[in-house]
Amino acid sequence: MIKNFDALLERAVEKGPKRISVACAQDDDVLKAIKTAYDKGIVNGYLVGDEAAIRNIAEEINLNLEGFEIIHIMDMAEASLKAVELVSSGQADLVMKGLVDTAVILKAVLNKEIGLRTGNALSHVAVFDVPTYHKILMVTDAAMNIAPDLQTKKQIIENTLVVTRALEIECPNVGVIAAKEKVTESMIATVDAGELVKMNQAGEIIGCKVGGPFALDNAVSKEAAEIKGIKDPMAGDVDVLLCPTIEAGNVLYKALNFLANAKSAGIIVGAKAPIVLTSRADSDDSKLNSIALGVLMASK
Repeated sequence: MIKNFDALLERAVEKGPKRISVACAQDDDVLKAIKTAYDKGIVNGYLVGDEAAIRNIAEEINLNLEGFEIIHIMDMAEASLKAVELVSSGQADLVMKGLVDTAVILKAVLNKEIGLRTGNALSHVAVFDVPTYHKILMVTDAAMNIAPDLQTKKQIIENTLVVTRALEIECPNVGVIAAKEKVTESMIATVDAGELVKMNQAGEIIGCKVGGPFALDNAVSKEAAEIKGIKDPMAGDVDVLLCPTIEAGNVLYKALNFLANAKSAGIIVGAKAPIVLTSRADSDDSKLNSIALGVLMASK
């Protein structure tokens, strides 16, 4: 099991380099992360976008372009399609968002002819190395599914297992988060939690253990669980927090990043290949960690 981000980067170095395809690569922050990943031997590959701008940035940050092919496409939608096509055709192993709106690159990912569709919903997995938690903690979904129904939550869990396998977690504990710990008909998050636990027990969700409903405190704190009389053995020991809505996931994601001094990585799953999709507000380390995570996923 990979227990922290130092180990994540070490394993990515062992597994690399993998071929990355960056859509609209003329982005200072993204190319800085690409430079660090390339220097560590994690990636090489393709930079798709405005060639002059890419070369100017590369010169400014001292990025060695010998490991990359630049494909000059000015139009952002066309550049995104090309970046995705390089992955779907097997020329690259993972795709990364550069200076382009998320909606544009996701449209390319979902393109029926050259995209990376699988039939599953796409979902976001945030991976955190939190100083106050005893192991890596994952949060899903903080960026893609606004108010997932029961079947979508099932797919989100299944998508997350691709990440847990890359992190060498054999049978992850998935805690379904709600505002209280008991199934209450008026609170759909608790009802869904109860149904997801039943699906797991019936073998409809495999490869993990699903528990809940949990409030956040008893999902991550054994002491809180004991005080509240929560008997579930995974209480205080979850690997994955399944959030009820995008608002809950997004608030938790940003709270861990900006208030808890957590290291983080983010990835879009549910496609045929990893999609590295970071925010401009994410730190340089977060972007590098996200690339490293994508490399491990592409190695499976």
